[in-house]
Amino acid sequence: MADATLADFGPRPKRVVPGAHRQLTVGEATVVMGVVNITPDSFSDGGRFLEPGVAVARARQLVDEGAGIIDLGGESTRPGAAEMGAGAEWRRVEPVLRALHDDTTVPLSIDTRHPEVAAHAIDAGADFVNDVSGLRSPAMRKLVAATGAAAVVMHMRGTPATMTEQVGYRDLRAEVRSELATSLARALADGVPADRLLVDPGLGFAKTAPQSLELLAHLGDLRGLGHPVVVGASRKSFLGWLTDGASVADRQDASVAAAVVAALRGADVVRVHDVAPTVRALRVADAVRRGAASVPAPPSRWRSA
Repeated sequence: MADATLADFGPRPKRVVPGAHRQLTVGEATVVMGVVNITPDSFSDGGRFLEPGVAVARARQLVDEGAGIIDLGGESTRPGAAEMGAGAEWRRVEPVLRALHDDTTVPLSIDTRHPEVAAHAIDAGADFVNDVSGLRSPAMRKLVAATGAAAVVMHMRGTPATMTEQVGYRDLRAEVRSELATSLARALADGVPADRLLVDPGLGFAKTAPQSLELLAHLGDLRGLGHPVVVGASRKSFLGWLTDGASVADRQDASVAAAVVAALRGADVVRVHDVAPTVRALRVADAVRRGAASVPAPPSRWRSA
């Protein structure tokens, strides 16, 4: 399957993605989505931000570092993770979301596959629903349509508990694109406006390490779907595979590199844990992507003699 045209990797049109309360502008520069896991068992930072006050402080820090949207999650979806009850998930997220809604100007995203949690979150101030199951639930699709929330439609086969067993593809890129197109069509049929949908190839979700790398290298395939592309590579196991088994804690450099590749290959939004270094690296990637003529001149003291 051929990549999209080279134009997909150059300047992209500015567009506004309306959310339930706030909107997100994409296309001008790659947007950084900062991750806050309010969980005891997430693969990257489980337990660090479980206490609400610590999670709120972390989210505010990420905004100060340049995050354009904050993604809050109360359930781990790491490979092999068991599903938890919606009530327990919402109890973790609620105080953090309500505190941030009162004083944060950037959009807020709720990372959940449970319609009940999404409904509470949108009512409390969430703008986006980041659903790793790809709006598979009709109830989730109808909720998004009724509330005016935006939604990230991610590709995944199975569930977090079973996805590692579902990595058999005859044509990885074609099948991921086709299955995402089906998910989008279902959402549109249930009334979700097209301008409120984003797509995510789901690196690491029902993908082996080589498969995740292949999708990252060919993100242009997804731009033909007509929706902004979100990519989450940060700290994932395929980066450990590429770096001789580096631990999760030692994958920051690889994560930043993956974010740069994603931006150059067609991503509009990158979902990351390490916001500050990613923001700095993306200034370079976005300048290259947009072309030198669009980059403001540096201060005179930085110019070459």
